Amino acid sequence: MFLRRLELRQFRSYEKLSLELPVGLTALIGPNGIGKTNLVEAVAWPLLLTSVRGVPNEALVRRGAEAAVVRAEFEEPSPDGEWQGVGEARRALIESEISTRGRGRVLLNRQAGARRRDVAEVGRVTVFSPDDLVLIKGSPSDRRRLLDDALVARDPRLDSVRSDYEKVLRQRNALLRQTRGGLDQSAELTLEVWNRQLSERGDRLGTERAALVEELSPLVSAAYEELAGAKCEVVLTYDAPWRDTGLAAALNDARREELRRGVTMVGPHRDELVVSLDGMAARTHASQGEQRSLALSLRLAVHRLLTDRFGAPPLLVLDDVLSELDAQRRSALLRAVPSGQTLLTTAAELPTEIDPSAVLEVTEPGSVRWR
Repeated sequence: MFLRRLELRQFRSYEKLSLELPVGLTALIGPNGIGKTNLVEAVAWPLLLTSVRGVPNEALVRRGAEAAVVRAEFEEPSPDGEWQGVGEARRALIESEISTRGRGRVLLNRQAGARRRDVAEVGRVTVFSPDDLVLIKGSPSDRRRLLDDALVARDPRLDSVRSDYEKVLRQRNALLRQTRGGLDQSAELTLEVWNRQLSERGDRLGTERAALVEELSPLVSAAYEELAGAKCEVVLTYDAPWRDTGLAAALNDARREELRRGVTMVGPHRDELVVSLDGMAARTHASQGEQRSLALSLRLAVHRLLTDRFGAPPLLVLDDVLSELDAQRRSALLRAVPSGQTLLTTAAELPTEIDPSAVLEVTEPGSVRWR
């Protein structure tokens, strides 16, 4: 389903906003620093329930307010790409309150208690941004997040596997910190419980990640060739040494060092996605241009994977990425992306190869108008 209407209250720079979006391409134009990316965050929020920039939820609330509200109406368009009449299409309504005072609320079709895996059933979103360079240059956690977000988008049921693993990991780390130097009988029994639960969830998460990496690798390689205009060998490798023996055995081997340090040292939370270009690690050996093309290729590969799986492309957001590309890469990206509902932001005039369905101008912080 696509995003038909978006309503905001006290979200970032937007005190109050109501937009009805077309099925095709909407261009969002305005100077840098005026609030275009704030709107991007709002568009992606209902389907992710987290900031695409990785900031805390309270940072999404307008200064001086106690809570923000995001209301998003989704609809399945007709085959000819138009919104359908009342009663003729599948619809979904996601309403969320983001509070500065603890957890907020999420309602799906007026029902409270919606979770990430619930809203992921409504639709998916792909966001390209200049910050995507961290997918290559950044820490392993940035690449793990890419994999886990793709897993949940592909199969929303896996969100519980990821979240349960993280919960058990926090409990196990707390126990290790409390018992540095030795375990009494009670702590020993508790650690055995956490080990068993962590192993069950960790083995499943590692298996799903490894399968996803194998599926993505040829898609990333093909995307890179399209974007860079050159044939290069791009290889993705899921580096998880503990999978050779299983997590239970790896935890047992690391037991003494974990007790000394007070932290869990093996498992999916320490794994790495290695991106190689022509046999060399891209993070350390690729040029800036190659790294940017690889980051775009990773996003594009996930977008295509989800398009193939569900028969329709995710909602696509291109947040000021075209200005970072030369003309050849820009044209290649626009050709490579499957057609669907798209929001494109830019501080400059649109390239000539772009023909938007609608143009939206951010005239001042918190204020937009249709051109």
